[in-house]
Amino acid sequence: MQHFELKGQIRQASGKAAIKAFRKQGLVPCNLYGQGVENILFTVDAKDLKGITNTPKSYIVDLVLDGKKHLAVLHELQFHPVTDACLHVDFLAVDEKKPVAISVPIVITGHAAGVQQGGKFFQSSRSLRISALLKDLPDDVTVDITPLGLDKKLRASDVKLDKVSVLTDKDAVICGVASTRNSVAAAETATEE
Repeated sequence: MQHFELKGQIRQASGKAAIKAFRKQGLVPCNLYGQGVENILFTVDAKDLKGITNTPKSYIVDLVLDGKKHLAVLHELQFHPVTDACLHVDFLAVDEKKPVAISVPIVITGHAAGVQQGGKFFQSSRSLRISALLKDLPDDVTVDITPLGLDKKLRASDVKLDKVSVLTDKDAVICGVASTRNSVAAAETATEE
C-alpha cells in the first residue's frame, strides 16, 4: 500500500477559541490515538491534508510530528456542511505486526455478459473494507465482471484475496447487471423463434 507523508505541529491548546484560531490560519486540528500510543493533539496545513482527503485512494500516513514519525491511517473526518472544508481529522496509529482495517477502492475490469445482452450495469459500492498486515495491504481491489449475466450481482463474499480478510458485510452488493425493457423484449423474441 502507498504511503503519504504528512507534517504536523503538536498543539497544547484544545479549547474552542484556540481551535477557531487554528482554522483561521489555514490549519486543521487533528488527533492521533491507538493502542500503545498516548493521545497526541496536533495541527496540519489544510492544503497538505487535501492530498489524502480529496482522492478515492487509501494511504498509510507517515505522520511527522516535531521530528518523530508515526504510522497511521485516516479514521474519521469531519467536514463543514456548507463550505465542505475539513474541520477535524482523527488518525489511528497502526503497528506493522498487527492487522490493519482500512477501506480500499474497487477497480472494475472486463465487460459484463449481461450488458452485451441489453442489460444495464450498476455499481453500488466504490470501496471495500479489508483487514491485513501492513505489508499485505493492496492499493485497490480489482474485480472482473465478465461472467456477470442478466440480473446477476457481485457481492462482497465473492471477493477472494490472498492474506486479506474482507470486513464488508458478505451480503453487500458491489455491482450487478439489471434487466431493461429492451433486454426482456429481446429474450422474449429469442424464445418465440
